[in-house]
Amino acid sequence: ETCCACAVLSMRMLSQSWNWPAITMTLRCLTREPSLMLPHATVHDLCALDFPRLRRAGFVGVVLDKDNTLTAPYADEVEASLVPGLKAARNAFGPNGVVVLSNSAGTPDDTGYAAATALEGSLGLPVMRRRHKKPRGFESVRAHFGGCEPNALIMVGDRLLTDVTFGNAHGMLTVHTTRVLSTAREPGVVRLARRFER
Repeated sequence: ETCCACAVLSMRMLSQSWNWPAITMTLRCLTREPSLMLPHATVHDLCALDFPRLRRAGFVGVVLDKDNTLTAPYADEVEASLVPGLKAARNAFGPNGVVVLSNSAGTPDDTGYAAATALEGSLGLPVMRRRHKKPRGFESVRAHFGGCEPNALIMVGDRLLTDVTFGNAHGMLTVHTTRVLSTAREPGVVRLARRFER
C-alpha cells in the first residue's frame, strides 16, 4: 500500500513537471510581454487579503492556486496558519465563490478526477475540472462563475510564471503571495522556475 501511494505521488509530481503551454507562456513573457508576470498586488499570504473589501468592490469570485498558496506541495490539507484567511474568503464570497485551480488535481493528468474529488473533500472547496493546465483553462473558471467578466475575478497564487501570468492573460485581478510553505517536494523544474521568478 505504501509503495502504491509513493507511485501515485511520483506520477503526480512527474506529470506536473512539463507543462508545455506554461513553457510557451514563459518565452512569451521573456521576449514580448514581461508585464504578464507583474501582479496587481503582492502579499505575504492569503491571510493578508481583505476579502470583505474585495467583495464590496464588486469582485464575485476568488481562484486559489493550491501548492504553496493554500497547502504544502502535494498535501491535501490547508496549512493551519492559512485557515483564518480561507474562512474570511468563504465568508465574503460564499461556498462556491472560492475555488481551487491546481496544475495537477482537476486536469487531464488526474484520472477520473480522483485527486480533485479527494481534494474537495479535504479542503471543502470546489476544485476546477478542465482540459488544460495553467496558463490555459480559463473557460472552465469563467463557466463556474456564471460567465462573469474576467475582471470580476481574483487569482491568488505563489508563482509568477503560472498563477499571475494566468490571471493577467485572462484579465483577472492578480495577487502574488510571497510566502513559500515548502519546497521539499517540489519538482526540480518548479524550483528552477521559482529561482528565475525572483
